[in-house]
Amino acid sequence: MTEKKFTVPISKPNTQQELLRRCELLAGKTLGQLASELGMSVPENLQRNKGWVGMLLEAYLGADAGNQTEPDFTDLGIEMKTLPINALGQPKESTYVCTVSLEQTGELSWQNSWIRRKLANVLWVPIEADSNIALADRFVGNAWLWQPTAEQDAMLLQDWSELMDRIVLGEQSEITAKEGEYLQIRPKAANSKVLATGISSAGAKQKINPKGFYLRTTFTRQLLIQAQSSN
Repeated sequence: MTEKKFTVPISKPNTQQELLRRCELLAGKTLGQLASELGMSVPENLQRNKGWVGMLLEAYLGADAGNQTEPDFTDLGIEMKTLPINALGQPKESTYVCTVSLEQTGELSWQNSWIRRKLANVLWVPIEADSNIALADRFVGNAWLWQPTAEQDAMLLQDWSELMDRIVLGEQSEITAKEGEYLQIRPKAANSKVLATGISSAGAKQKINPKGFYLRTTFTRQLLIQAQSSN
């Protein structure tokens, strides 16, 4: 039987169902196959191309946010996150969510925060990430849509509140990746020379390395198990 050819859509998906149909076409294909359909070249590795997989999937699925501070699929309010999976079928690394504003004064609420908006409706796309497999030969898994349950939202709120308290108190430079049960703050920059403006404990502006919010693998592992059990 002749394999059905698929013309990659260049338009954004108009409905959630359309987006999920495109995800069905992704599942079981390799990154090399997807890149070939889009006419893109595959880098040898991701050391200097860390965002390449996300860009490939955004192009294939029709994400339209670009560099805007909006969810990847703006009209649908859906954010896409890739989930690298190791040889044991578990999340390989923590998941970057968004940057941390280092000049907070305590007026921001969880309900109105950018990180909560980013996590309100997420399309998770698992990607094979075993370092022994060439990048072009890594398979894409079954994507799923996720919205936080009340319990998950409460877990994230607790971590966010504790971490933001530290920032408001001017303790940004002292925060380590060990803090937070499910949500953590880690440096987010190409190198240590990149600096952003933060507030010191004395209330004065100071230069500090940019930081980002990340979901720990202990949290994304729960989401993966939840998705697998519902299939």
